[in-house]
Amino acid sequence: MVSVKVENLVITYKTLNYVSIQRNFFRKREKRNSYTAINHISFEVAKGEIFGLTGRNGSGKSTLLRAIGGMMAPDSGRIDIGGQSVALLAIGVGFKPEMTGRENIYIAGLLLGFSQSAIKQKEQEIIDFAELEEFIDMPVRTYSSGMYSRLGFAITATLETDIVLIDEVLSVGDERFQKKSYEKMKQLISKKEKTVIICSHSSAVLEELCDRVLWLEKGKIVKIGDTETVLHEYKEYMKN
Repeated sequence: MVSVKVENLVITYKTLNYVSIQRNFFRKREKRNSYTAINHISFEVAKGEIFGLTGRNGSGKSTLLRAIGGMMAPDSGRIDIGGQSVALLAIGVGFKPEMTGRENIYIAGLLLGFSQSAIKQKEQEIIDFAELEEFIDMPVRTYSSGMYSRLGFAITATLETDIVLIDEVLSVGDERFQKKSYEKMKQLISKKEKTVIICSHSSAVLEELCDRVLWLEKGKIVKIGDTETVLHEYKEYMKN
């Protein structure tokens, strides 16, 4: 059964050459350039599959995850997740900086489709996993990147969705929390009905967790297939 279907997806960014504020007042229009982050790609992820994304910085991995997570609209093509619930776990995504960690737990949970009562039942478990008890009622703008990451991971790992998208966060935080998060993620993805897409520069993470891997380069698919084969070819390519 297909869980995620991507068809002929195209996503472009508009870039604006820098001009001074004074010059902007007197210019009716500034020429914009386009950058194609995702360039006509198609693939499918099966329900219950652990699917990896690899490629150099700027290859389009994070853009693709955000599109699947519903945070970006494609210029053309389509993404079909069949009405399933989906959560994107990425640094700097989804929190309201002026609100407290506790308030953000509820906002994130409601956005994921959970009721207030369901979130309330999981609230303390999230706080305990994130290890933020003394900071949970402080604005998240005061959090370090590690604290921010721990809260985001705890929410996504505890309020379980049908599809989980992970963007490099398994490498954030101190070594002890990395191990804790890694073990929690392995526990989650052992559930056969859950679909997980992981973006990582760590070949070790992808090798251990993923059934298949997609290699992106400049927004295009170079190769998609079994993890060992794709990562071997990617490593050889990176040596050149």
